[in-house]
Amino acid sequence: MLTVAYGDVPDQVADVWVPELPAGDPGTSGHLRTTTGAAGRTVPLVVVVHGGFWRAEYDRTHARPQCAGLAAAGYAVAAIEYRRVGAGGGWPATFDDVALALDTVPGLVVAATTGGPVAVDLSRVVHVGHSAGAHLAVWAASRHRLPAGSRWASRTGGQARPIEGGSLTGDATLAGVVSLAGVLDLAAAAALELGDGAAPELLGGDPTTRPERYAVADPMRLVPPAVPVVLLHGTEDRQVPPGLSRRYAAAAGPRITLRELPGVEHFGLIDPASAAWPAVLDAVATLLEPRG
Repeated sequence: MLTVAYGDVPDQVADVWVPELPAGDPGTSGHLRTTTGAAGRTVPLVVVVHGGFWRAEYDRTHARPQCAGLAAAGYAVAAIEYRRVGAGGGWPATFDDVALALDTVPGLVVAATTGGPVAVDLSRVVHVGHSAGAHLAVWAASRHRLPAGSRWASRTGGQARPIEGGSLTGDATLAGVVSLAGVLDLAAAAALELGDGAAPELLGGDPTTRPERYAVADPMRLVPPAVPVVLLHGTEDRQVPPGLSRRYAAAAGPRITLRELPGVEHFGLIDPASAAWPAVLDAVATLLEPRG
């Protein structure tokens, strides 16, 4: 594992894993199909956005088993950190960091891994977010829906851009987003008092007192997203009810796939040893499949 910085603030970093492909790898490792290019064997990039109800006590370290599991499946992985409520985050810093990280970390990963055993293929990128991290990942893929004057507006819905002086020769292509138990309806999260009021804490108020913030931060208000989204949600989730994913799927249109996993609780989706893990790998692989 190595760490790259996408800004000057201590939390503006990302941990990076590069897979170890078997000797004589024929181009397939589990769910992964590697490719061969000018740089040798290339692998897709998965960018992980961790959850924790946007609060400082939860950082990217709790996502390390998830990231190691993705790397073991053959993916390059970058787990972004960002400022969180209680440590300089919340409105608007959390959104500033996530937008900047998802725009720039892919290029930083390429620069940091150049000359290594595998090359990172930025034409095949998937974002995977869990819980509050899924909210941020889906929000970032919906930035093309923001008003033109918004500080986070993007015509490409979160496509990564080249970094100054980096080795990235073209924009990274976001194939899609995997939402794991996502908090995809902030108004509902506020009404249900999920995480003891985590959504109003993030946005500095509820939908009545801060309607302008919910308008640009709630994925339910920014449909459809720019890329396909796969929603995975356990039926036994007590932290984030599966109804939030159902509501988003109903509102966001045909590019959304919802899969409810019987008997799975909130954290099973980020545990490589759980029965839910094959569904996570399948969702990532499905988004990376070529489309006609």
